[in-house]
Amino acid sequence: MITSLSAGVLGKTLATPAQAADQAFKLRYILSSAMYGEMPLASILPEVAKAGCEAIDIWCRVHGNQREQIEFMGHPAAREIFEKHSVKPAVFTRYPLGPFGLREEMKKVQESFGAEIVVCGSTGPPEPSGKEAKKAVSAFLEKMKPHVAHAEEAGMTIAVENHGRQLLYHPDSLRYFAELNTSRNLGIAFAPHHLYKFANQVPSLIRALGDRNIPFMYFQEHSEGMYKKAAKKIEMQQLPGFGGGLDYKPVVKALKDIGYSGYCEIFMHPVPRGIPILPTVAEITAAINRSRSYVEECLGQV
Repeated sequence: MITSLSAGVLGKTLATPAQAADQAFKLRYILSSAMYGEMPLASILPEVAKAGCEAIDIWCRVHGNQREQIEFMGHPAAREIFEKHSVKPAVFTRYPLGPFGLREEMKKVQESFGAEIVVCGSTGPPEPSGKEAKKAVSAFLEKMKPHVAHAEEAGMTIAVENHGRQLLYHPDSLRYFAELNTSRNLGIAFAPHHLYKFANQVPSLIRALGDRNIPFMYFQEHSEGMYKKAAKKIEMQQLPGFGGGLDYKPVVKALKDIGYSGYCEIFMHPVPRGIPILPTVAEITAAINRSRSYVEECLGQV
């Protein structure tokens, strides 16, 4: 009896390093304020925990107006409301500022709220590939050096989205970014929905970029409902588990393989921009949880 009990205990405790890593790996979810349109922060913040998220991503107009709400109420009052709901505004999405206009914003949101990441788009020639991509990415990284220095000083990371009709779009540009980027304070806000023409390359791109270069990732799919008014069912296909075409199993397998430690944001664009994705707070959170359950199911299968 003692022998068999000892064997059972040893069998449970002597897990291999790979098994231990499997058990330890978890995705870290963050809630986008833009999913709720221009609803007040006081209505959105209680949903962070309900949606299985550890922090919130604050959006500005035209996609939401929570960044403007913060300025209107003042930073001390905003801090109080975040503290009341035990929510950290870890990410600020600030596309209107562009990659070269973030200095003041980073200083403000880090000092006031302890923010970690600011998300923006890129600049330069649209959608280069091949040698042109390498040249353009190299030039962009050179121009970013003083801005990255400010990010380092502020203790923040600039996450640049791979976006259609911008520099960081083609898989070549992302691979060159991985090769040429030398700062941990600059990375990619990785967006598979902008890679829908290259969907089969998404897992390999995740591996090429690695955990070091992806501080933030969208769980969003391409849909015709992104850009023009469509039936709600079509629009909702942007969300994981709502009938879109992206296979998430190889995607989460790649994230697991690189030990991904950044934030994951379940996201979609409504038409028109700036409205809630569904009529009520409860419906929006339920849709996010449905997507999160689907992603976790995929993760459990890899």
